Amino acid sequence: MKAVAIQAFGRPEGLALIDLPAPTPAEGQVLIANEAIGVGGVDVVIRRGVLATYGFKEGHIPGSEVAGIVTAVGDGVDTSWVGQRVWAFTGVRGGYVEQAIASVEKILPLPANLSPVDAVTLGSSGMVAHFALAHAHFAPGESLLVRGAAGSIGILTVQLAARAGAGAVAVTTSSAERGDRLRKLGATHVLDRSGEGAEDAPEGYDVIIDIVAGADMPSFFAKLNPNGRMVAVGMVGGQPPADFGMTMMAAFKKSMSFATFSADTVAEADRRAVRTEQFAAASRGELPMVVHEVLPLEEAVLAHQKMDAGEVFGRIVLTP
Repeated sequence: MKAVAIQAFGRPEGLALIDLPAPTPAEGQVLIANEAIGVGGVDVVIRRGVLATYGFKEGHIPGSEVAGIVTAVGDGVDTSWVGQRVWAFTGVRGGYVEQAIASVEKILPLPANLSPVDAVTLGSSGMVAHFALAHAHFAPGESLLVRGAAGSIGILTVQLAARAGAGAVAVTTSSAERGDRLRKLGATHVLDRSGEGAEDAPEGYDVIIDIVAGADMPSFFAKLNPNGRMVAVGMVGGQPPADFGMTMMAAFKKSMSFATFSADTVAEADRRAVRTEQFAAASRGELPMVVHEVLPLEEAVLAHQKMDAGEVFGRIVLTP
């Protein structure tokens, strides 16, 4: 089968199309004929080599979520799964393939009118957005700033906060055109990447969800209200400065909080419940999906070039 592997960390051109033997599901696993593969920010960070200290090596096959049809099951798995359309979480590896392996505990049946492309646009991003807001103790009526709102996690965070009754939903983005699209999804104020540029924007925010991190992250502490909370859910802009906490200490009297959030800390049953609810909402048209582009698996390099260039609004999806 065809697969895409990281042959050299760094630039997108380090990705290569390779041939692998078709896998066989082990006990507790299923085999999925992929129809859609989500390209996520974590794939980009891993490809760049930023997470090399976590044990990623050359030859790594990226991709954490896929959707398709179950074609075989391993021992201990109900054979009724065969032939079903499912979404699956493959972890931090193994998604950029024609046929993927996933634990049966990590798959969900798709509603009849939810496409595989929409499923991989929502499956991980919507769940992360939901629990990131919960991690920040976000409450109706509070003001929110989403830093890096043009990606799939940011877009879902905007939608979920608006649906939850946010007092204001500000976003940082790179263009007026993207700002207009985010307004249609629930944003109330559009800022530039530095967090400026809107005269009517709140002076401060109760919650900041940060998907970017990077060198400029500490400057956003100044935009938190007293008792404000910033939660970092990604670092597509790279690691923040090692001393970023000193900015918070300089504003000690504001009682600000900073936290990271990883879905790994959420119980599987809770993740499953939220995904099931969100899939149902999307299938009813209540949660619009934003797909930037659908590309063939062989064009994974192009997909990552677009991600690195910052031109993606929503999700890029690969199809075998």
